[in-house]
Amino acid sequence: MTTTRTTPPPSTHPNTLTAHELALQAAGTAVALGPRLPAPLRTVADQLIRSASSVPANLAEGAGRAGRDRQHHWRIAYASALEAGSHLRLLLASGAVDPGQARQTLALFDRVRALTWRLLHPRW
Repeated sequence: MTTTRTTPPPSTHPNTLTAHELALQAAGTAVALGPRLPAPLRTVADQLIRSASSVPANLAEGAGRAGRDRQHHWRIAYASALEAGSHLRLLLASGAVDPGQARQTLALFDRVRALTWRLLHPRW
């Protein structure tokens, strides 16, 4: 008999789930921007897609780990969110992406970074 867990494991911090959901939204938008970019910007688009998709992946993997291993994945997620934001800002400055969509995605990555920072530096 197989059971499906409907709640996170007891060791999973509640912010992990919120950060992961927001990271999925941000990464989904960033990934959708990539294919629309002109050929000269394909390498930046590829880096954006890789770094953006790394954020929810590392948050999820970290949630399934414990101790220093968990912290390691959350640090990678934080840094990948910084990297994705940098690539997106470059594309925004170049005029290659829709400003409204880019700013909304940047705001999501900013929120993900804030939540991930709290995971790495809890107040309790």
